[in-house]
Amino acid sequence: MTNNMTTSERRGYQQICGSNGLMMVVACDQRGGMRKVLADTKEKQAAIDEKALGVVKSGIVRHLANKASCVLLDAVCAVPDVVDEGVLARDTGLLVGLDASGWDTDQNGYRISKLVPGITARRTRKLGGTGAKLMVYLRPDTPDANKVNIGIIRDCIADFAAEDLLLVVEILTYQLEGESEAEYKTAFPGLIVESARISIELGAKVLKLPFPGTAEACAEITRLCNGVPWAVLSAGVDHETFIGQVETAMENGASGVIAGRALWKDCISLDAKVNEERLESIASDRLNQIQDVLDRHAGRA
Repeated sequence: MTNNMTTSERRGYQQICGSNGLMMVVACDQRGGMRKVLADTKEKQAAIDEKALGVVKSGIVRHLANKASCVLLDAVCAVPDVVDEGVLARDTGLLVGLDASGWDTDQNGYRISKLVPGITARRTRKLGGTGAKLMVYLRPDTPDANKVNIGIIRDCIADFAAEDLLLVVEILTYQLEGESEAEYKTAFPGLIVESARISIELGAKVLKLPFPGTAEACAEITRLCNGVPWAVLSAGVDHETFIGQVETAMENGASGVIAGRALWKDCISLDAKVNEERLESIASDRLNQIQDVLDRHAGRA
């Protein structure tokens, strides 16, 4: 299994990166998470249908993501509308999210990742995607927790390789039943590092990972990746915290950012005017600050 990109995949990767050669991707493929930002009760959240969510996402694309190198969107309520309606800028790449909202659990309480039905590599291409993003949950320290999800990674990598289309593999981890907060926090850096190792061994060519907690863990991920680019995600932390994480990740070999809630979580609204005003001012300023960090690290040896 090789982690080297083909010419077609490399072209796709170039298109999700900016002119500085680094990823600056605005993530807005969330559905359940975005509903929680938009409404404060389960009843109000349930009342936000896919069409309404699509309108909010379209606003994020128009007023924020078009200023970035790429946007990550779902195929449930956002794609292909942003393409067909001329919202997505011609110079902004498009990653299509393969994962469904939420997760299943097996008899042991382990998380089983879910995919949106029918969104294959071929379908991603038909939707206008530059490539796609797959998210799965792993607990590298608990092999029995990973069998199904590793199979999902392997199958998706094979599907996209057959179509010669770029695939970004995202790994999240989670707290096990009976595991304390302190135990999980202590284990977290190692879980992310080992998740990167597993993904590389399965043939991933671009990774999206949570900030692993330390500079040392970032450096170890870069060493394991051995040239495979990895982007740090925001996991919904506040912007000031995330800027520090981006700085540390970039200092230790990361190749960019795929960020969502840290940019827009307090900016989006079902009111289109409020959505526009806050995305054009607050969220766009945050995007510029992240871009400044990336620019300082561009062209490193």
